[in-house]
Amino acid sequence: MNIITGPELFLAVYALVNGGAFVAFALDKRKAKANSWRTPENTLLVVAFLGPFGAFAAMKLFRHKIRKIKFYLVPVFIVLHCAAILWLFTVFY
Repeated sequence: MNIITGPELFLAVYALVNGGAFVAFALDKRKAKANSWRTPENTLLVVAFLGPFGAFAAMKLFRHKIRKIKFYLVPVFIVLHCAAILWLFTVFY
């Protein structure tokens, strides 16, 4: 039995977190269209900080939260994640 460790585990968890961010933004958009209970913006920002690629993809695909100034932070989160991943790569390889 193979157990996933190291970079493979990191990538798997990172993909799941970004997928979760995508789903969170998609569900909030669906709730917005249905005039239903919404996810608070601060919660969406925390989710976007943890999974910025999924959040950004959902924002663009569903045209959700693209006019809100505070959600301009999502591309900044992407840059921070890229810098952190690059740093991790240089430290461990």
